Amino acid sequence: MAVTLPNKTKPSKQIELFSPQYFTACALGGVIACGPTHTLVTPLDLVKCRRQVDPKIYRSNISAWRTIFAGEGLRGVFFGWTPTFVGYCFQGGGKYGFYEVFKHLYGDKFFPNMNKTVVYLGASASAEFLADLALCPWEAIKVRMQTTLPPYANNLREGWSKIVTKEGFGGLYKGLYPLWARQIPYTMVKFATFEETVSAIYRTLGKPKESYNSLQQTGVSFLGGYIAGIGCALVSHPADVMVSKLNAERQAGEGAGAAVSRIYSNIGFKGLWNGLPVRIVMLGTLTAFQWLIYDSFKIYLGLPTTGGH
Repeated sequence: MAVTLPNKTKPSKQIELFSPQYFTACALGGVIACGPTHTLVTPLDLVKCRRQVDPKIYRSNISAWRTIFAGEGLRGVFFGWTPTFVGYCFQGGGKYGFYEVFKHLYGDKFFPNMNKTVVYLGASASAEFLADLALCPWEAIKVRMQTTLPPYANNLREGWSKIVTKEGFGGLYKGLYPLWARQIPYTMVKFATFEETVSAIYRTLGKPKESYNSLQQTGVSFLGGYIAGIGCALVSHPADVMVSKLNAERQAGEGAGAAVSRIYSNIGFKGLWNGLPVRIVMLGTLTAFQWLIYDSFKIYLGLPTTGGH
């Protein structure tokens, strides 16, 4: 059921659910939700990545920002924002767009009697698998820029050129497997937890979603997103640490398995959890605003918000 909007803001042509236009709109919503939000938390991501690679580099997150700002100004605090913005625009479009595609295919077409949670998990895993193919090159550049001092590159163009010149295009994808290991569980938790949390909220409220106005529905989306974001941080953090380490320290010609084994022998199990508190704050806030933006965009287009059906 579409949400009714005032005529002055509602698009003139209604988008049919599960049509190509619908999936394109969802992908665009993902771009809008993910690119800007990931870019805004670049200061958190910068410090998190550096502390993952070298836990002794800063005494705390606050001291890290003070040190960076004193030496490099605001540009230093947001260092790496360009590959972040480009990468997560691609990834957000793929993740949200393909999620809606696979949720429709798995839940309505192929396995109509399948448990909904299983559908959410399968659809989100499939979507993230594809989205990471677009994210990986930009993530590789971002991590190298942020975790090496002096920086591996000063901007996106320089980072791309140096990696491709020295390592070929394969250098942009050497972190793909750990990226999948980080992002696929992360996205499975993000979407399945969000869907189930939103449904639980509406069950607790005691009325169907459609009986609430758009502001109330997006409020539910924000709360569900924050809860989902905390779960995302916990399930994906060890792989996130390994992605940072691999992109910063993997040696030329070294296999992925050998590199992971060598890095783990150096940092141990405890080292896999470096930077977790800041990542919980970052991902809780990030995920909440992404769902708020995404569902607000869907409402603007006259489409129903996600979850609670």
